[in-house]
Amino acid sequence: PVSLRAPAIPGQLTVENGPYVVETLARACDGCLNGEFAALITGPVHKGVINDAGIPFTGHTEFFEERSQAKKVVMMLATEELRVALATTHLPLRAIADAITPALLHEVIAILHHDLRTKFGIAEPRILVCGLNPHAGEGGHMGTEEIDTIIPVLDELRAQGMKLNGPLPADTLFQPKYLDNADAVLAMYHDQGLPVLKYQGFGRGVNITLGLPFIRTSVDHGTALELAGRGKADVGSFITALNLAIKMIVNTQ
Repeated sequence: PVSLRAPAIPGQLTVENGPYVVETLARACDGCLNGEFAALITGPVHKGVINDAGIPFTGHTEFFEERSQAKKVVMMLATEELRVALATTHLPLRAIADAITPALLHEVIAILHHDLRTKFGIAEPRILVCGLNPHAGEGGHMGTEEIDTIIPVLDELRAQGMKLNGPLPADTLFQPKYLDNADAVLAMYHDQGLPVLKYQGFGRGVNITLGLPFIRTSVDHGTALELAGRGKADVGSFITALNLAIKMIVNTQ
């Protein structure tokens, strides 16, 4: 067991317990790596109090990626109706275009395709790919990242047998005529794909880390400290994360 450094008070942050949070994550991660646990389901953590304790921490995803020595991980959020993976995660908008490279897209799509097959049991995943620019670049008149980077990568991967549709304009991609024939969407950045998913299913969504050597799911919300002890917290996302992890365990056996 991991011991608290100070008494825990519901709804109150305690800097002294910052190391406790990280130690519990490390213990859980190590247990998955050594086969003790079949999956890892996380609740929200308060990143600020962990950093205030002197521990650099940007989030669960990055922590598990480093501790498990995974080469690359991909963030995907999912509801019963929609799965949205991200090519980039927590980057400022001005940095995104430079981050979208052929190497990155090859790696992200390979992980997404692999885990849809192995962890979700989808034999031939169909993936919709968003463009980066408005109207997917409008033939190069609103940006050339689609022509220079995204299209060549998709063409290469299609030649290998992957079912990829795109790049498509993000403002029209999230329609039934596209989604009904897809298993997942790949958005180029955080606020391109997630607002639609969270509007459609907030409180029922699950955050999944693809590319780890174990199954990891999480809730799609933050700590909501103001709700502690009031009996008003919504456990829907946690239950969904737990049930999805169980399904993924079954699919990988």
